[in-house]
Amino acid sequence: MKNNLETIRKAKGLKQEELAEILAVSRQTISSLENGRYNPSLYLALKIARYFDMKIEDIFIYEEDFK
Repeated sequence: MKNNLETIRKAKGLKQEELAEILAVSRQTISSLENGRYNPSLYLALKIARYFDMKIEDIFIYEEDFK
């Protein structure tokens, strides 16, 4: 799943460590999310969206192959 998390985080002037602390996750989790190596749980996706006052779909881009 692609996402805009890194762009959004940087626009708010936050470091990965700062966002991780706010969300009560590890910095490695934030890094993995930003690099597309980890898909967040629904709970974490909601937490991120609420923190940035955005819709989940504005942060996480779901691409499904309908073939």
